[in-house]
Amino acid sequence: MSWIRDSTLNCLQKFCIRVIQCGPIPKHVAFIMDGNRRFAQKSNMKKIEGHSRGFDKLAESLQWCLDLGIPEVTVYAFSIENFKRAPKEVDALMKLAREKFKRLLSEKVIGNLALLPQDIQKSIAEAIIMTQDNNKAFLNVAFAYTARDEMTHAVRTIATGVEQNCLSLSDVNERLISDCLYTNKSQDPDLLIRTSGEVRFSDFLLWQISCSCVYFTKVLWPEFSFCDMLSAVFYYQRCYSDISSLKHCQQPAELSSERTDRFLARLSADRIDALEQTSRAAAVL
Repeated sequence: MSWIRDSTLNCLQKFCIRVIQCGPIPKHVAFIMDGNRRFAQKSNMKKIEGHSRGFDKLAESLQWCLDLGIPEVTVYAFSIENFKRAPKEVDALMKLAREKFKRLLSEKVIGNLALLPQDIQKSIAEAIIMTQDNNKAFLNVAFAYTARDEMTHAVRTIATGVEQNCLSLSDVNERLISDCLYTNKSQDPDLLIRTSGEVRFSDFLLWQISCSCVYFTKVLWPEFSFCDMLSAVFYYQRCYSDISSLKHCQQPAELSSERTDRFLARLSADRIDALEQTSRAAAVL
């Protein structure tokens, strides 16, 4: 992944990884990267510099995830609610996004992309198309995202399918809803980590984390350390038995039908077509 730096672990850190890998390792970790603005205030710097430090911490954390053997990461980069912040801060975040998305080579962006400036939509579409066949390490960036918006979008998609006689009401179940979410190609997170001491989910992956292990830490995101990462994985290992039992009990029993499979195949093709159209569109700067 293009954001990932070369590993800088020392001998002791590598030893710690080997020890913790003796236990179960999450296959998918989600981060609510909170505390950038408070870090900036604490460090007497501008808010945008705090956000920039947060992006740098993401690159470092992704490397730790690879070192630990975690193949998929989802991060909450920008909520739809963030558009309500001061226009100057939103504009600065969009500028930062333009710089960072130019480095996207193996990432997927999930969210309501129609809310973003057209040039950013174009960059995101190009990155998603370029990496759609990637099957090794995955980074999902939630940008212009909320869980409520995601679920609303999924329900509208299904309702349109029923209206067009591509689906019947009997086809609607948990599995179909999951397959219509932005995260349809990902397994649900095994571990959710939130920094900054806030104990809430902030409308992030609410459908997907019903069986996830949740780890809250008081450290601000730009100060998140290798030890914090190991602590979170160790906490996951302590909860692993209970989480596994819960996942087994809540496994949806519904089977898909041929009609549902055709609908989802068409939906996937339509989404790729929309991305290709966006990638070809002239960016409005």
